[in-house]
Amino acid sequence: MSITGYGRAARWPRLSTRFWFTATLATMGLLLAVSAALGTWALDRTTRASDELTQRITPGLLASERLRSALLDQEAGVHGYILSGRREFLDGYDQGVAAERDSVAALRRSLSGDRLLAGVGEIERGAEAWRAGYARPVAGAVAATGPGAALPEQVEAGRALFDRVRAASDRQAAGLTRNREAAGVELRQARLWRNVVFAAILAMFVLTLVSVAVLLRYAVLRPLDRLGAASRRVADGDFEHSIDIRGPSDISLLAADVDAIRRRISAELAISRDAEERLREQTAELRRSNSELEQFAYVASHDLQEPVRKVTAFCQLLQRRYAPQLDERANEYIAFAVDGAKRMQYLIAELLAFSRVGRVRSERVPVPLDQPLDRALANLETLTEESRAVVVRPELPEILGDPNLLTMLWQNLIGNAVKFRSPDRAPEVRIGAEPEGDFWRFSVADNGIGIEPRFAEKIFVIFQRLHNREEYDGTGIGLALCKKIVEYHGGEIHLDTAHPQGTRFVFTLPSADAAAGDRAAGAAPELSAAGPARAD
Repeated sequence: MSITGYGRAARWPRLSTRFWFTATLATMGLLLAVSAALGTWALDRTTRASDELTQRITPGLLASERLRSALLDQEAGVHGYILSGRREFLDGYDQGVAAERDSVAALRRSLSGDRLLAGVGEIERGAEAWRAGYARPVAGAVAATGPGAALPEQVEAGRALFDRVRAASDRQAAGLTRNREAAGVELRQARLWRNVVFAAILAMFVLTLVSVAVLLRYAVLRPLDRLGAASRRVADGDFEHSIDIRGPSDISLLAADVDAIRRRISAELAISRDAEERLREQTAELRRSNSELEQFAYVASHDLQEPVRKVTAFCQLLQRRYAPQLDERANEYIAFAVDGAKRMQYLIAELLAFSRVGRVRSERVPVPLDQPLDRALANLETLTEESRAVVVRPELPEILGDPNLLTMLWQNLIGNAVKFRSPDRAPEVRIGAEPEGDFWRFSVADNGIGIEPRFAEKIFVIFQRLHNREEYDGTGIGLALCKKIVEYHGGEIHLDTAHPQGTRFVFTLPSADAAAGDRAAGAAPELSAAGPARAD
């Protein structure tokens, strides 16, 4: 889907991933609450039915059976005593009475608040009526007269009283039995509901988990997978591939942002390609122009030097041949013309050397810096001997550079230090070197006339001179050439304005150890026939 499609889709409300997850969590919370309520209800119903059966009805039935047995024990004890007169039958009777009291107490506890408790009172009253109307009087008569003292009428009346007690006990037992059956049905129904509720809870949770998984898959994971695949395709360089913008609103917005970045990168890349193409054309044009300029500089230098040499030669020839016929002023004019021609020739050579720094390419290699310094001092040997100059030098490191350019650098800096010496003392030049990260920091200090701090930048501009030609000769190119050589090597050069006496130049050059793997193209100027460029 393109960004236009996104604009059409954006008019319709879209739900965010956060909304979907919030709604899912809320639904899960609601389902959990409902499940907890249903589960509590099912467990409570099952527990109540189970408690009704096990803690009330079943103990009541057992107590009712014990009561029935106690009543039967009482009847059997009385009849046995009436027939035999033996005392142990009365003991069974007394035990039955005690068992009756315990069973009645157990029934009252089990049937507390139940309508069946009225039957217990009826049994208790009937049993007391039987004992009072038959058991105790007959037992007293047997104790007084012996066995067989009970009259048939008394026996029949006692049987009728006990039948009422037995009927009340049967009714109570039947009621308890019905209650037990009803409680059993209730317990089975409660268990069935419990099982149904928990099965529904389990199914609901399984369905919820499946719904969450499906939601994650289709609402989050699939849009993110599409976005990731499209982003990787764009990252691999296919900037024309549109990002598929579908899914929840936040993921769609993210995809739209990524697509906007893609379109911006694509536009910038198109601009960059256009700029690169223009740069390539300009580079080719500049290379052609540089080649033509180099050829022009070479031709111009030779073409200019030829008439200059001719002017010098003919002026000197004129002076030698016609010197007796010329006055002193004419000879002085000829001398001025010869001097000007020589200086023009020298200036042309200097300009040619300056223009070739950085244009004539050569490979930069590790150079022990002592070697270019030795060659520079050899070139300056006449100057240093005449001025009795002293050069104090340390052991210099190995740097990455062009040996010829480095020789010119040392020659210009040391030559300037000797040329601009103080008239009241012999020149002394001190060279320093110390590591500074991936570079070496060098210094060339002298005890000469010094340079005012306000000229710290001006001295590195080509043709800028601080003294007139009568005081110090030169072309004003030397320090400009030094700056160009140092910057070509990737370093910097400046005047130390805090140096107390004389002049101190500080410059940096790359260390050969730090740049051992870097073999960038360097410059190797072709010097003219005039030799190395002299100091300014």
